Formats: sequence, structure tokens, C-alpha cells
Amino acid sequence: MDVHERRIEIIKILQKSGGPVSGKDLADMFGLSRQVIVKDIGILKAEGVEIVSTNRGYKIKDKGLCEMVVRVKHDKKAIGDELNILVDRNITIKDVFIIHKVYGTIRKNLDISSRNGVRIFLKNLKNDAPLLKLTSGIHYHTLIAQNSIDMEKALEILRERKYLLE
Repeated sequence: MDVHERRIEIIKILQKSGGPVSGKDLADMFGLSRQVIVKDIGILKAEGVEIVSTNRGYKIKDKGLCEMVVRVKHDKKAIGDELNILVDRNITIKDVFIIHKVYGTIRKNLDISSRNGVRIFLKNLKNDAPLLKLTSGIHYHTLIAQNSIDMEKALEILRERKYLLE
């Protein structure tokens, strides 16, 4: 697992935890020193991930929303389908990013929350290659929902369509 994949896993661990996760616990999970985890957390914060440091560990800032990073895979033809599945279930697609072997994390903010937003994005993408072309279709999204029920419904459909990688 490279450094970028580890940071994605840290986000997932913090999202799934019921409370703060200590730096020592994270370090033990990855077989690393606590200092490496502190550096990873600092970089994630600089990239815009809202992580709060508490006296008991790290946690994702509670905004009353359900926010999740998902790993997906599909070709260019399925981009519209994937995005429409999400916005039709009241999910905002905050960003898209890939983990490139040479360049590391390449991220583009999207903030798409409607079919019109999807339409505009696809129109702008029409003659260009999407980020997923650099990683054989594998990419990530940060998704935001008003509640976990909407998020779970959207993830269920992504699973059915074989887009979601878990």
C-alpha cells in the first residue's frame, strides 16, 4: 500500500469509527510510527479533509451530514450514469480524484448536486480525457448526503451496477 492509498484508508477508518481514533491505534493498524500518521493527518487537512484532533484521537468533523469517500471503477461511457445515480438520490459529488503512481493524488473539485450539474460537467468533458483514463477506470469521489439512508441507497445502486469497489 502506498502513501496515498494509506491516506484514503485513514479517511475511511475515521468515517466508520464511532468516535475518535488515536494516532497510536492508526499507527498500529498500518505498522507505522505515530509520527507518520501525524504527518498524514496534516497533509489530509491541508487537502481539505475536515479532521478534528481531540485529546482522544482524530475524527472527521461532524457537520450533521453524511460524508464518505468511495472507490469506483467504470469507463468514460458510464460517467453520466454514475453521477446521475448519485444526484438522483440527493448526493452531492464533492470531488473526483485518482491516485497516480508517479504524480500522487490528482484531485478536481466538482460540487455537482443536480442533473443539470451532471449535464454541464459532461458537456465540458466531451472532448477531453477524464482522470479515470490514467488509472484504468479506478477513481475516488467524496460524496455528501443529508443522511445515511440516502447514502446507503446510492451505494446500493452503485454496487448493483458494479461501479463500487469495496
